[in-house]
Amino acid sequence: MVQTEVNVAGVRIGKGKPLALIAGPCVLEGEEMALKIATTLQEWTARRDIPFIFKASFDKANRTSLHSERGPGLVEGLEILAKVKQTCGVPITTDVHLPSQAKDVAQVADLLQVPAFLCRQTDLLLACAATGRPVNLKKGQFMAPSAMAPAVEKLQASPGVLITERGTMFGYGDLVVDMRSIAELHALGLPVVFDATHSVQRPGGMGTRTTADRHHVPALGRAAIAAGADAVFAEVHPDPAAALSDADSQWPLSELPDLLDSWWRVARVLRD
Repeated sequence: MVQTEVNVAGVRIGKGKPLALIAGPCVLEGEEMALKIATTLQEWTARRDIPFIFKASFDKANRTSLHSERGPGLVEGLEILAKVKQTCGVPITTDVHLPSQAKDVAQVADLLQVPAFLCRQTDLLLACAATGRPVNLKKGQFMAPSAMAPAVEKLQASPGVLITERGTMFGYGDLVVDMRSIAELHALGLPVVFDATHSVQRPGGMGTRTTADRHHVPALGRAAIAAGADAVFAEVHPDPAAALSDADSQWPLSELPDLLDSWWRVARVLRD
């Protein structure tokens, strides 16, 4: 499969296109919060001419603990995402965890996201591709970049496929990012996204929850852009410490403009 460019409701990601941003809260925390974040992101990215896709999950099915908050669920979650899409006029992406969810999610989402832990699930990949929507396939933490080729093949019916680097397990409780993977994933013939916030996680680092080294987010994002990433993925929250999911890795919303400016300076140098 060779797709040097993917069109997500008018946001074109790939070779020769402007660096794009996929961002939003980890999990939906109500309509008011989603609209606040989406509106803020839309205003900031429009001011900077940054192509933008809003991301939020209606369900976090792979939380560390049985007792962790998972989100509002499919029905309410899609209603909130539809409201964000209508109000802010931005493309939407969200996770799909089960094959049975794909058709319903595709009625709202412009881009379906396959979580890293599920990147080899054949029925899930086939169901997502069959919706006719583009798919963002996140590379498993346990997968070498080249080993993603068979998973990509399962998505051949999709009109567009993005592949996301989000770090690789280093021992039992840490992730590292090998920036060579950006080039190796490009060798699969697809645009590459870099997940700047999940890549700093320490899975299960607190026993019943995942912790993270958030201070590495800016440098890793710059490095990935310099290595050739076509888009950057970042989860953001107005008050990360109070976030219901990924509290240690989400980037503070108020600090995002400075982060975007630093990342896009790198992108401009490379594209000029």
